[in-house]
Amino acid sequence: MPLKWEFPGGKIETGEQPRDALRRELEEELGIEATIGNEVSRIVHEYPGGGSVELRFFEVRDYKGEIENRIFREIRWVTRPELLELDFLEADRSLVRDLAAGKLL
Repeated sequence: MPLKWEFPGGKIETGEQPRDALRRELEEELGIEATIGNEVSRIVHEYPGGGSVELRFFEVRDYKGEIENRIFREIRWVTRPELLELDFLEADRSLVRDLAAGKLL
């Protein structure tokens, strides 16, 4: 879904644990070695026309290395309220609303 905002991360490979998958994805996408914290949210989203996805979101409060954009069109640090101004993937929108409202983290 091009030109939509999303959080870094990706698919869990066979035999991989969710935290390990996120650690790997953050290295591949942003070039950092992240310390993966607690699970913040889990969402199962059904897309119109079929297909579903389970998303797991984790805290990352510490990492080593300098963030570099390896795959995205653009990356940004924004405040919680500014999250609502970005056109996120449909599956991420409930999390974005909760983050912006201060309900999470």
